Amino acid sequence: MMRISMSLPKKLLNEFDEVLKDRGHNSRSKGIRDALKDYIVRYQWMKDMEGDRVGIVAVIYNHHYTGVMEDITDIQHQFRDYINATMHLHMSEKNCLEVVIVKGDAKEIRNLTEKIMRLKGVEHVKLTTTASGQD
Repeated sequence: MMRISMSLPKKLLNEFDEVLKDRGHNSRSKGIRDALKDYIVRYQWMKDMEGDRVGIVAVIYNHHYTGVMEDITDIQHQFRDYINATMHLHMSEKNCLEVVIVKGDAKEIRNLTEKIMRLKGVEHVKLTTTASGQD
C-alpha cells in the first residue's frame, strides 16, 4: 500500500464520515479505496460506451458561481444535435439541477458530459444511458 495525504473541505469530510458510520466502516482509508474504485468503474463504463445511445445527463451546479450557467448553455449549444430536451430545477438558494436528455453517438455524449464535468461551479454530473434501440 502507498500512503497519500489530501485536503478536503470540512463539510465534505463530515459527510463522508457520516456515510462511513452508516455503512459500518471504521476506516476512512477503506472508505476512500471503495469510493475510488467506484469512481474508476464509472469512468471506465463511460469510456467504453459505443454506438447510438439515449440517456440523461444530470448536472448539479452552484448558480452563484460566475459564468457557470452561461458555460453550461454554451456547451449545450455546441452539442445541440445530440440534445433532445432539457429541464431546469431550482434545488435550493445555491444549487440548481439541469437534466439533459441526449440521443446519438456515444463518443459525442461522452464529450458533452466531460466538458460539463470540467466546469468550475459544477458540483456533480451523472450520465445514465442505454442503447438507443435503433437497428
